[in-house]
Amino acid sequence: MPKKPKTPKREVIAIAVFPADDGKDKAAQSLGRRGGEASAKTLSSRQRSEIAKKGAAARWEKAAK
Repeated sequence: MPKKPKTPKREVIAIAVFPADDGKDKAAQSLGRRGGEASAKTLSSRQRSEIAKKGAAARWEKAAK
């Protein structure tokens, strides 16, 4: 029975850990993530719940089509 070709482990790890460059500005991505966390901290649990419900309903509606 033929053996599978061996893939260097380093290459596999590099692909998993370091995604390909998507052409986006990394500094802007970082600021966007921090902005989301900051706005989430200021929202009440009821507001966060309402936002999550709207998002879930939109995903279900999209999946049903």
